[in-house]
Amino acid sequence: MTLPLATLDHVVINARDDMDHAADVYRRLGFTLTERGYHSLGSMNHLAMFGTDYLELIAVPKNATSGRLDILNYSFGLNGLVFGSEDSAVTYAELQKVGAPFDAPVEFTRPVKYTGGQGDARFRTIRMKPGHMPYGRVYFCHHFTRDLVWRDEWRHHANGAVAVARAIIVEPDPTKASKLYADMFGPESIHDIKGGKSLTVGNARYDIMTEATLKAEFGDAVPDAEGRPAYMAGLTLRTTSLDKAAKALAAGKIEGVIKKADRLVVPAKQAINAVLEFIE
Repeated sequence: MTLPLATLDHVVINARDDMDHAADVYRRLGFTLTERGYHSLGSMNHLAMFGTDYLELIAVPKNATSGRLDILNYSFGLNGLVFGSEDSAVTYAELQKVGAPFDAPVEFTRPVKYTGGQGDARFRTIRMKPGHMPYGRVYFCHHFTRDLVWRDEWRHHANGAVAVARAIIVEPDPTKASKLYADMFGPESIHDIKGGKSLTVGNARYDIMTEATLKAEFGDAVPDAEGRPAYMAGLTLRTTSLDKAAKALAAGKIEGVIKKADRLVVPAKQAINAVLEFIE
């Protein structure tokens, strides 16, 4: 099998049709956001760029009647986990070989303005077929114009964030939920953790755990499940300095931050229904 080892490309926070509010919140959380971008498929975004991955806020315009209206079908919060692909044609062929339920690749663009110029960022994504992952969207992204996305001018954040270290998925049966990833990337990529399973994703990981395990770790900081038995719950972000992160959160007037010796936790209600954890 030539499907590449899993690498994290980016994670997606769903803002539904309220991008103004989401962008304000994430700026107050200490993130530097790119200018608002508009995809040719009809969605819009802001990015918080890190070293080799990034966080994306995604939404559709208010009162939209066409385009990515599927975004409105999902709750606010963490909604997309995206693997990287250097060759989407090969990735799709290998996904078909292992019987993974993905749709054919789709290509789209987004105009990008940067210091000293502008251009069109081009992507090709391979998305999982609807209905196979109850907790959100899982897909691969192939960047044709990485120089228009990973620009150093956007990598500097007041909270010191430099990488996504972990994404957390809640599933009643973590073993069953991890089988697809074992099929795609090999059983050796899956490891046991307390209350669940973990997939190694480059320098990060996806932890699949029960809701009881999530609540034991984060207490009242967990997201509102809104009756969902399975959902994407939150992110662990690596920062150069917990002190720097704490100062940025204080400056942004973020309430209820839980401070511990080795981490800071931002309650989900302060981060568009996704619990955020900062570690060094």
